Amino acid sequence: MEFETKAIHSGQEPEPAYGSVNVPIYQTSTYAQEAVGKHKGYEYARTGNPTRTALETALAALEEGFGAVCFSSGMAAESTFFYLLQPGDHVIVPDDVYGGTYRLVSRVLAPAMGIEFDTVDLTDLDAVEKAIREETRVVWVESPTNPLLKIVDIAAVADLAHEAGAWCVVDNTFASPYLQQPVKLGADAVVHSSTKYLGGHSDVVGGAVVTTAAEMQERLAFLQNAAGAVPGPQDVFLVLRGLKTLAVRMDAHCRNAGIVAEFLSGHPRVKRVYYPGLPGHPGHELAGRQMRGFGGMVSFETETEEEALEVCGRTELFYLAESLGGVESLIEHPGRMTHASVAGSPLEVPPTLVRLSVGIEHPDDLVEDLTRALR
Repeated sequence: MEFETKAIHSGQEPEPAYGSVNVPIYQTSTYAQEAVGKHKGYEYARTGNPTRTALETALAALEEGFGAVCFSSGMAAESTFFYLLQPGDHVIVPDDVYGGTYRLVSRVLAPAMGIEFDTVDLTDLDAVEKAIREETRVVWVESPTNPLLKIVDIAAVADLAHEAGAWCVVDNTFASPYLQQPVKLGADAVVHSSTKYLGGHSDVVGGAVVTTAAEMQERLAFLQNAAGAVPGPQDVFLVLRGLKTLAVRMDAHCRNAGIVAEFLSGHPRVKRVYYPGLPGHPGHELAGRQMRGFGGMVSFETETEEEALEVCGRTELFYLAESLGGVESLIEHPGRMTHASVAGSPLEVPPTLVRLSVGIEHPDDLVEDLTRALR
């Protein structure tokens, strides 16, 4: 079964009672039992919900994993995954990892759980190999990275992790399972902020971990129930709705982002463009091998921070807002917005950097909007 068909049908058979072609929203906190200990598959909604099960089944199919566990946010998914670790374990994260992930690792896991970590340029395989030690349990990958859009050789990093007995975990939020399937490249788990491209309409917050083995799946399901970071049925219904159009939306995002990146690369007020679809991008060839398309995210630098802030404030179609992956285009200043948590750290992003989430509007209108903003 091809991707587009899985997105519409996996885990989403017509409802048996009345034939609804959409999975019902099971808006309930508990389930009536036939007898003590005898129920119809569900007993309490923190532990399980049929709407959530449908989404988990669909995500596992799209990522070609063993199973999936859905959470109330992307950060809830990440933090619950890290509950798999023990004090003294070591984690490697990218040197331009998402600011929220860095905050979680550096300000929560390290002081509260005794987790040790290093930040490494994962595009440098020698550096990755040198950073791995006996205590390393996780190599955390983003590709493309947020916000500098580096492309990481997932298969090569997974091999290095496995040689050391560590997991390779890939945050696949920027690519989505339509553009990239890390499990096929050797990843042990895949993480998503389903708030972004999976939902696709800027109306839901959620997260997910796709697993590749029964042991990890069972442990994460236990931790989800024990810690309680579960999504509501309305939220998972909205993500299920988003999955149905994921393929056609991602094709449109990629097309528009490519046009915007080409425009920016030739603009005199733009100092540098970060987009793996440009032939000059250092990860262009690798992205072409391990991705179906180059994605909908574009970052660029202006000459000064003041210019970057001015551009962010001048656009009309690109809304000034955090987040990404919706049908509407967004613009933001990572240094003062999504990545403010890494200010003053080795991961601090350039103050001249602007990040675009390119939506699915007509590309001519988006280019015109940026032309006005860059004057």
